[in-house]
Amino acid sequence: MITRDTVRHLARYNRWQNTQMLAAMEKLPHEALIADRGAFFGSILGTANHLLWGDGIWMHRFAGTPKPAGGIKDSPNLHPTLATWSAERFRLDGRITDWANIISSVALAGDMTFFSSVLNRETTKPIAPMVLHMFNHQTHHRGQIHAMLTAAGVEAPVSDLFFMPEE
Repeated sequence: MITRDTVRHLARYNRWQNTQMLAAMEKLPHEALIADRGAFFGSILGTANHLLWGDGIWMHRFAGTPKPAGGIKDSPNLHPTLATWSAERFRLDGRITDWANIISSVALAGDMTFFSSVLNRETTKPIAPMVLHMFNHQTHHRGQIHAMLTAAGVEAPVSDLFFMPEE
């Protein structure tokens, strides 16, 4: 389904997108970042927090990194300011990149068992689609943030994969 090179490429894309997204978010005052914009996770910062939380959960499952605090319902409030969010985003993007750089094709071929708080039970799934899900989840929520930034009058970043700078 996917190769380790795919994972590495998507990890680079994730970091590039988050760097651009932060630059756009920094153009807004705190009040605009926390304003309820009718999105599923409320605000721009709330959605960015949920995305960070989701990445943390998946990295906990994939690589054994520390599990983020709280659950899905608490995730929009994970970091109260852009500064604390951006510091943790930077750290987690580094962990994702480090993990992507060492993952093997063999590891992507197996199954993983994890507790799903949404299902409220342990579940076993093939790893490769779960890795793709993590990256797809990122893209989904960054799209929501992109729309909210645009509505707030900020030029949102380019997200087309083929525009990503080469290493």
